[in-house]
Amino acid sequence: MIIGMTAKAKVAVSLPRELLEAVKTEVAAGHAPNVSAYVADALTEKAKLNNLDDLLNEMLAETGGPLTAAEQADIDRKAGWA
Repeated sequence: MIIGMTAKAKVAVSLPRELLEAVKTEVAAGHAPNVSAYVADALTEKAKLNNLDDLLNEMLAETGGPLTAAEQADIDRKAGWA
């Protein structure tokens, strides 16, 4: 048994050349073992962000909707962002 192995499927995607070169540069710098791993990590992060967006929208719907501009300004001020 190999720990950490997951089922994989091979797919073909088209990328802008500049993006592919940037990914190859990241791989060469040691940020991922190969292009496939880099892309898989990027897609995993994107899925997490999408899930967070969905959760936030669900929570906002249950609590009265999005923040008002005044509420957002107050949060930004308290967090030191404004």
